[in-house]
Amino acid sequence: MPSFDTVLEPNLVEVRNAVDQTAKEIGTRFDFKGSSARVELKEKELTIWADSDFQIGQVLDILFAKLTKRSVDIRFLDRSAKVEKIGGDKVKQLIVVKNGIDSDTAKKIQNFVKQSKMKVQAAIQGDTVRVTGAKRDDLQDAMAMIRKEIADAPLSFTNFRD
Repeated sequence: MPSFDTVLEPNLVEVRNAVDQTAKEIGTRFDFKGSSARVELKEKELTIWADSDFQIGQVLDILFAKLTKRSVDIRFLDRSAKVEKIGGDKVKQLIVVKNGIDSDTAKKIQNFVKQSKMKVQAAIQGDTVRVTGAKRDDLQDAMAMIRKEIADAPLSFTNFRD
């Protein structure tokens, strides 16, 4: 039975390289001289430190540019955390790098596949969604529909089996 897996996996090596390049640029830019602006990556969490909200915005702009140059989709970053004050005039922001499809998105994909009336089935398997069908063409149509419907997440399709 032909199948494929729908996954949400960033290239963490490229994320690390983008963070390193951002740190290097912060060290060389004149407008960051003498400030405490920096970026740290631990596991799948980015922490941005700066002297003001404006500087956090500047660091984010640099980081987004570096990620884009390295072909890492910015939608992998979850910026829902607020900017925190950490004594004096220093601030920090925590950004989580999404990895794996969360249960709400997985259920949305599964319901969308069921409602599409296509001859394919979707099954949630941990943080991936496996789609199986009788024909390869049906699976390719399902991929196109999932990409179109779930536009807020940079989904990719792996493990295509014939």
